[in-house]
Amino acid sequence: MGAWLTTAAGAALVLLVLRDVFDRLWHPSARGGLSQWLMAGVWRLTAPVRRRSGRRPRTIELTGSAAMFSVVGSWVVLVVAGWTLVYLPHMPEGFTFGSGAQPIPGNGLPDALYLSLVTLSTLGFGDVVPDAGWLRVAVPLEALAGFALLTAAVTWVLQVYPVLSRRRVLAARLSLLRGSVTRACAEPVDRDARIRLLEDLAVELVRVRVDLVQHAETYYVADGRPEVSLAAGLDVVAHLADEGSRSQDLATRTAVGLLGSALADLCALLDQDFLHTGGPVDAVLRAYAVDHGHPPDQRVP
Repeated sequence: MGAWLTTAAGAALVLLVLRDVFDRLWHPSARGGLSQWLMAGVWRLTAPVRRRSGRRPRTIELTGSAAMFSVVGSWVVLVVAGWTLVYLPHMPEGFTFGSGAQPIPGNGLPDALYLSLVTLSTLGFGDVVPDAGWLRVAVPLEALAGFALLTAAVTWVLQVYPVLSRRRVLAARLSLLRGSVTRACAEPVDRDARIRLLEDLAVELVRVRVDLVQHAETYYVADGRPEVSLAAGLDVVAHLADEGSRSQDLATRTAVGLLGSALADLCALLDQDFLHTGGPVDAVLRAYAVDHGHPPDQRVP
């Protein structure tokens, strides 16, 4: 009975990882799960360094890489441990050892771990071969899981980086607008250009919000340079909305209303899922900037 409980515990670990991989690739809007807990944990642990870093952008940028590495590393470790537990109760009597390979007497753990590592990496030396019928199925399944795990890790990275690229493009645009907020919404400026600017920014904020819903893990990737950090540039949107609200033109005020709604929705998501300030938009924007290592006194003027 104890042997099968150990096997079941190993299978549960493998299923935990597969469920997390499924959520990251095919159900990315799901909240919680192993990967998000790990990334949030790394984020909290590095918060003191991130908030003190100031002029050390590489320190800030490494936070996201470390968080993603911890997720992929945990996938590998848990899958290896899970299959090790599956094999352990049946080692060595459930396996045939090839010439030159001998089981370690009295302790099957090293052999089970070795078989798990070799199989997951799809090396397949063939020096340890399963005898029992169901083990003949389990070993190839682990090889398939190893191939799927590698594919999932690469796919996840390829999904995340386009999201980060869109966010950085918007941040760079806001950085260019900084210092000319009043001029962008003043009456002498071309009316149609002003309205297009406000509407375009509203659409981009909606896209950022959707990206955060679909890929919440991207919140934990910080940008060290303020000119490409959305956390350091969102206050520009608030200023644009404030200046535009004073316009006497109805179309301009309508565009400003769209922009303000998009900003409020984004801030509501940030506060609900990550910041938990419970404050107004200005408080959320400040908390977002500080959390990403860009307090207002260190922003690009």
